[in-house]
Amino acid sequence: MVKRKIMSLGRSSLVVSLPKNWTELNGLKKGDAVSCAIQRDRSLVISLGGTKKRRHSDATIDVDSNEDASVLIRRIIGNYLNGYYGIRLVSKSILTVPQRKAIRDIAGKLYMRIMESDSKSMYLVTLIDESEASLPSTIERMQTICLSMCVDSLKSLKSEDIKLAKSVFSEDDEVDHFAFFTLRLLRLAALDTTLAKQLEIDLLDCVDFQTLVYLIERTADLAADIARCVVLLAGNQQRISEEILTLMVNAGVEAVDLYEQAVQAFLSEDFPFSSEILNQQKRIKKLDQEIASRSFRSLGAQSSLERVAQLVCLICSIRDDIQRIAGCGAEVAELGINRAFKTAP
Repeated sequence: MVKRKIMSLGRSSLVVSLPKNWTELNGLKKGDAVSCAIQRDRSLVISLGGTKKRRHSDATIDVDSNEDASVLIRRIIGNYLNGYYGIRLVSKSILTVPQRKAIRDIAGKLYMRIMESDSKSMYLVTLIDESEASLPSTIERMQTICLSMCVDSLKSLKSEDIKLAKSVFSEDDEVDHFAFFTLRLLRLAALDTTLAKQLEIDLLDCVDFQTLVYLIERTADLAADIARCVVLLAGNQQRISEEILTLMVNAGVEAVDLYEQAVQAFLSEDFPFSSEILNQQKRIKKLDQEIASRSFRSLGAQSSLERVAQLVCLICSIRDDIQRIAGCGAEVAELGINRAFKTAP
């Protein structure tokens, strides 16, 4: 840490000189502007002016010819989330067909473009300028798709619409697109005060919004799993009794409604509304208990033990997904309550 003495300039002005190595590192000269921001602990952060763009940085990943594609994907995601502009993948032998396919697939999900490619290497670059992004808009779009998935999965369950259920899976990829980008944005903002200022968020916001993104993504995965169960029911030529199905759909509608209200309360910082949402979860749990008790009484008509076991597993899976969606909503509500008590900077 470099210490600087406060000096007087004229009758009323106090000044502190900037370290020479810092100005040289950032290419600053006399007449350039810098930004000053007061932090929550009353410290002062000096950062580059708004006209200076963040420097691009590249990461290099050494790929083994036997490396599993799933491991390679996680390594690419890790580098992307940590803010690298370009990612170069290099193999001592060749990149295998499964590896190249995995790289192309994840590049599409991360909004990256393959700029260079040969038998031993590939170079990916990001296509989005983070400084032009809007955090609230990005999260709202992600939430809109997630909510649509929840509604469609319940519709497909009620009407046994296989086509609608299958379409939910494709929407899950879109939620992943927004999740990856938003998490990258938040991690960069936590490190770059200039970007954080442009996005109008502070470090505590980064923590809260990161948790929110994870909960939205988890909810979308649960909606996709309900749709998967609908497809499996049709594939096994099995049907849930009308009585149980009605109870499950009603519980699902309440769970999705709780989740939707929780996200709205979080974004609007509506504390009383968040408190009410937590009470709604108790009613959904009662509905689930009723579904469980009636389900086992209605399975006697099944023709074989194997088919009963299959149907029980699918019903339990859908019940669990509905409860978890309500749980995600409750977690968002708790997050909103905590956020409502955030101290002013």
